[in-house]
Amino acid sequence: GCGGAGGSPAAGRSPDGEERREPPQASVSNGGDEDGGRELVELKVIWNKNKYDVKFCLDSTGAELKQKIHSLTGLPPAMQKVMFKGLLPEEKTLREIKVTNGAKIMVVGSTINDVLAVNTPKEAAQQDVKAEENKKEPLCRQKQHRKVLDKGKPDDVMPSVKGVQERLPTVPLSGMYNKSGGKVRLTFKLEQDQLWIGTKERTEKLPMGSIKNVVSEPIEGHEDYHMMAFQLGPTEASYYWVYWVPTQYVDAIKDTVLGKWQYF
Repeated sequence: GCGGAGGSPAAGRSPDGEERREPPQASVSNGGDEDGGRELVELKVIWNKNKYDVKFCLDSTGAELKQKIHSLTGLPPAMQKVMFKGLLPEEKTLREIKVTNGAKIMVVGSTINDVLAVNTPKEAAQQDVKAEENKKEPLCRQKQHRKVLDKGKPDDVMPSVKGVQERLPTVPLSGMYNKSGGKVRLTFKLEQDQLWIGTKERTEKLPMGSIKNVVSEPIEGHEDYHMMAFQLGPTEASYYWVYWVPTQYVDAIKDTVLGKWQYF
């Protein structure tokens, strides 16, 4: 019976205007006070910055209110958290939990669409993480390097000696590939403080001081050889890659190019 909204009796004054003194027992409520006497109660339902004015039956349960909220917001009852002085109990009526006129009912929850919308950027973020992990994978597995390494070891590669660090040989280091798969040799002109990078077409003479960094990594499956890059400019794009550097010379090359050799 949520048909009418029964009002309360008029305020207690006698017709001649004097205030009536009521016997004490009259103040005991039999459900006829301001709130209890109304079958409908006006609520403010607040969800996701939206406000809904709702008239709802006082003798309905919390579960029924959730159904009403579903019809207003599209939020399935199972995904609703309904708050009125704490979490709204589903089995109790609004009258039992003393919901009054103008009460604010807070609703927390996301529609299926919201959940999907939130998940999509998360997946994109995971792809970013994957991209980061790819950067961390061994250099020799990266596509640009595989192209060269898959050609296999050059026929005239210099022999390598594992577990030994040697000084630079007096002859150029030869039998290596560059990024385009062409043959390359490295000549260390210590008296001129230059590194000569020689290919079939030309020889570049680089002052050692202009090389910002040297990176190297063992070649997977052929750990006695390294791939090595000389950083010729400010960014990674300026790396000059050399493949199949014998491992015994790696430290000497780094020390020589980066200017440490003179301290030994």
